[in-house]
Amino acid sequence: MRHPYPIREIARQAGLSTATVDRVLNQRGNVREGTVREVQEAIKDLDRQQAQVRIGGRTFMIDIVMQTPQRFSTAVREALEAELPSLHPAVVRSRFHFRETCPPAELIGTLDKIAKRGSQGVILKAPDVPEVGAAVGRLIAAGIPVVTLVTDLPHSARLAYVGIDNRAAGATAAYLLEQWLGDRPGNVLTTVSRGSFRGEEEREMGFRSAMRIAAPRRSLVEVTDSDGLDATQYELVLDALKHDEDIVAVYSVGGGNQATLEAFDALGRDCAVFVAHDLDHDNTRLLRERRLSAVLHHDLRQDMRRACQIIMRAHKALPEDGPSLPSATQVVTPFNMPPEIPALPVVD
Repeated sequence: MRHPYPIREIARQAGLSTATVDRVLNQRGNVREGTVREVQEAIKDLDRQQAQVRIGGRTFMIDIVMQTPQRFSTAVREALEAELPSLHPAVVRSRFHFRETCPPAELIGTLDKIAKRGSQGVILKAPDVPEVGAAVGRLIAAGIPVVTLVTDLPHSARLAYVGIDNRAAGATAAYLLEQWLGDRPGNVLTTVSRGSFRGEEEREMGFRSAMRIAAPRRSLVEVTDSDGLDATQYELVLDALKHDEDIVAVYSVGGGNQATLEAFDALGRDCAVFVAHDLDHDNTRLLRERRLSAVLHHDLRQDMRRACQIIMRAHKALPEDGPSLPSATQVVTPFNMPPEIPALPVVD
């Protein structure tokens, strides 16, 4: 039972005598199992209290750098700000660097400025290209931990990835879509904001793999490189629908769902099943209106809290917490919205 605490301090925390604690720590026997557990719990309590002392009064300046549509960057900002009280007694201040679209050189310039200026950590959503990976390496060399969010840079020196298992999410989307389509014939449109985002690539790969097994007869038609922006998305989807009159369903990997539905409406076409990602403001409204069949959702607030805690651990302000597991993926319908989003009533 390794620990850094004096026996007297452990005894006071456990409410036991120093002799009893000494007997437990040195395994001298003649101690009840329940007493051993009390000593173990006292040491854990002291660990937690020590962590609070370490982070008390400390300020962590964290930079959030993202290439993403405004609807998602807004959701990230709101999630982080909602979680700030849970990070007390540490104080987390944030600088946001959001771009809907930009050349890699511009994003890399932002990362290099942070490396030169200094920061306690970077939370990053960026394309998985070698130049970005190299910029992450320069941040690490400057002593700035980097946590990737939603989409990973696995070949970079980043400290950790926070987000869902994207490949499993894509396979889940395929399962749901095929269950709802059943025997109805038709093809499926997949929409990807940009192929250089590894998270989207993995979702699409998981989806295609599962669809090949479940419905090899269906063609998958891909629309990509819209950056998830509505104006670009609308034109690309409209063109795809005109070229393939058999498209009856959509798996949206990268967003722009309002524009996708407007393209269906413009041609008077029916979208029988539509599976999307993330409960941003647009998707929440579309789900309530039954324009989306389901949304694959993960708790973004929990993700932001975990990302901040990983950065704090990198600075030895929190104890190690073991390997980081993927975020849980929830299948959300109009009837099981998360608590902060009212669900629709069930009508008999």
